[in-house]
Parts: sequence; C-alpha cells; structure tokens
Amino acid sequence: MKKVKILGSGCASCNQLVEAVKAVIAAEGINASVEKVEDIQQIMAYNVISTPALVVDERVLCKGRVPSREEIKELLTAKSQGCCCGTQGHKEKGSSCC
Repeated sequence: MKKVKILGSGCASCNQLVEAVKAVIAAEGINASVEKVEDIQQIMAYNVISTPALVVDERVLCKGRVPSREEIKELLTAKSQGCCCGTQGHKEKGSSCC
C-alpha cells in the first residue's frame, strides 16, 4: 500500500490537492492511504517551504502547486518515481524544485 501525504496549512490549494489525490486513487483503484499534514514542524521536516506538497512513500514528488489529475496518476503509479519537474534524484545544480 502506498502512503500518500498532502502537506499544507489547510488553504484552498491544499484542500484541492487532497480531493484530487483521493479522486485519482478511487478512479484508478490504487491501494493507498491518504494523510493530510498541517503541522508546520512536520511539513518543515520534509524541507518543504512552498505548499501544497505531495509526498508518496516518504518522497516529496511535487510542491508549491496542484498538479493535474493526469500528473497525479503518473506520480502515484510510476515505478521509478521522479519529481514533478521531471528530474530523478534532483542532482541538477541550481534546481529550485524539490
């Protein structure tokens, strides 16, 4: 089972991401649990400053925006999960993503 966390303060975008993730999980029959994390200390532990953020199996895959449902589907079903910016491992110098 995948463990999905939505990091955010409870703003409209954060709530939108929660609903979009739940909809994709239901539509695709993905075996996953969804947890909403609003505690700022827990969010900062993921090195996330810009919310909402999508965390799957303890990996931050997207932050600072609400990805499309198709992108959420790809992030939740990808075998080798990367970042919303398309990088693997974030080794690019100067990268501001994840």
